[in-house]
Amino acid sequence: QVQLVESGGGLVQAGGSLRLSCADSGRTFSTYAMGWFRQAPGKEREFVAAFRRTNSNPLYADSIKGRFTISRDNAKNTMYLQMKNLNPEDTAIYYCAADSRIILSSMKEPARYDYWGQGTQVTVSL
Repeated sequence: QVQLVESGGGLVQAGGSLRLSCADSGRTFSTYAMGWFRQAPGKEREFVAAFRRTNSNPLYADSIKGRFTISRDNAKNTMYLQMKNLNPEDTAIYYCAADSRIILSSMKEPARYDYWGQGTQVTVSL
């Protein structure tokens, strides 16, 4: 059973940085594709970044490319999202997600992921 727990959210001023973590209590972390999504009030959940089962070729949303970096430490069963140069449009609840069967062409689609964390709030003020 995959259980995902996000942490690291908070309040930060525009231009600041945060690092989110997603810890997985399961023992098959390295075999899962992992992703970050976010949902702002009144908006649909949107793709942020994702990994296939290996660390190669992460995917990024255009809106955060160059500012956010996704990484994973399989030995610690943990995935990270380093966020820099944050702006108020980045304010949202950030979720991590995992799936063992997702294919590359579907990795940006929230509905394709079987497992989700509870989310962590990120608020960016002016």
